[in-house]
Amino acid sequence: MAKILDGTATSKEVRAEVAKGVEEMQQKHGVTPGLAAVLVGNDPASAIYVRNKGRACHEVGMFNETFHLPESTTQEELLELVERLNSDHRFHGILVQLPLPQHMNEAKVLMAVSPEKDVDAIHPVNVGKLSQGNADYLPATPGGVQQLLLRNGYTPDGKHVVICGRSNIVGKPLGILLMQKREGANATVTVCHTGTRNLGEIPRRADILVAAMGRARSITADMVREGAIVVDVGINQVPDSTRKSGYRLVGDVDFQPVSEKAEAITPVPGGVGPMTIAMLLVNTLTAARISIHGH
Repeated sequence: MAKILDGTATSKEVRAEVAKGVEEMQQKHGVTPGLAAVLVGNDPASAIYVRNKGRACHEVGMFNETFHLPESTTQEELLELVERLNSDHRFHGILVQLPLPQHMNEAKVLMAVSPEKDVDAIHPVNVGKLSQGNADYLPATPGGVQQLLLRNGYTPDGKHVVICGRSNIVGKPLGILLMQKREGANATVTVCHTGTRNLGEIPRRADILVAAMGRARSITADMVREGAIVVDVGINQVPDSTRKSGYRLVGDVDFQPVSEKAEAITPVPGGVGPMTIAMLLVNTLTAARISIHGH
């Protein structure tokens, strides 16, 4: 049976380090790092994500405020809010929770966030810095995956990493991050996607397999080689009549059969999710430091 890569426990280590950094900043500079979260509409999952991020900020001593706008908000009104937050010195980071309502242009809204406050690291300026190897912030989920591996003794250095999924949030930036010529990376990276031929074959070559396809249990045991490290980024709802909610959460990996072949595997929930929030806190602290020191 595979070792469980416990994202909840590992994220507590990261949060403790962030809390120490926040305390030092308050003592030395009288500054409290601040994160503004913008939530538009009434998507239940988004509301839960934002609430969890707010709680995490509170736990490490950061200032946090959520700006919850109605579904009927116009794009112009949202852009005006983002511009105000760009100029508000209480906030070192701005998080615009996705998805936005259909009448809004997500790309235009995300472009409006100042790169210095883009703690999600999805502004083109920050994506460009990441691709050149000099990022101020790592995208939260890819950074969380990397830290989860490293802090549990699994360095990507010299390994073949196969990433199933090419999204702008996970697959692409994770590939860029892990192929960089630096400690904690240095991997040979293959990215698979819906256009990949023989999709069942390539993941079997992976030393480290990352599933980020957004389809429940799409990575099956026959796609995983014996002794691989498996990181499941997916989170999907599947019907379950035994639960009060009527559903339960599963990943993109068929957990039980794969865990019998893998050396280590992340659970869902409790794997990558907590690490994503922890890295958002790291980025907010980094943004506050840059605002003071300029680097």
